[in-house]
Amino acid sequence: MKPFSLQIGTPDGLLFDGEVERVKVRAVTGDLAILADHINYVTALGMGEAYIVLPDGTRRKAACIGGMLSVMNGECSVLATTWEWAEDIDHQRAQEAKARAEQMLAKGGLSDKEYMIARAKLQRALVRIGVTTP
Repeated sequence: MKPFSLQIGTPDGLLFDGEVERVKVRAVTGDLAILADHINYVTALGMGEAYIVLPDGTRRKAACIGGMLSVMNGECSVLATTWEWAEDIDHQRAQEAKARAEQMLAKGGLSDKEYMIARAKLQRALVRIGVTTP
């Protein structure tokens, strides 16, 4: 496959700047894969598993929590709210976050805001667990 330029950044800084053959993310409308020569495109990112495929065939998984993806003139940029490489995620900590969110939801009596926050925490934990599970 033909490689293209990809930059991945978060508010904390640049996490990746190099050539890839593919990037897959969860957009707000569903999963999306970008290959070389993609048309110019911009979309909001949802919460889900992401990965890149390097020119040597190596696949790197990550948890992506929100942000934007743009393709302009053959270059792709991801500005994620959170981007965590699989190898940087503490699987046990994600399991504990899942349990806490489930307990909060199970106890009931939550305000609408508390409920939405607990659901978001649960979804984030599930994404992180999914990325770290072989």
